[in-house]
Amino acid sequence: MREIITLACSECKRRNYTTMKNKKNDPNRIELKKYCKYCQKQTVHKETR
Repeated sequence: MREIITLACSECKRRNYTTMKNKKNDPNRIELKKYCKYCQKQTVHKETR
């Protein structure tokens, strides 16, 4: 049930992180606050397809 997903910065739209999520527990797209090395600050990163 676990799937590899990519997280993209909501400000600069660059794909910075890959992580895993359980589709059964989190059926919707996830949003995490993470550090973006291009923006040089913490921003919201959203799941991309």
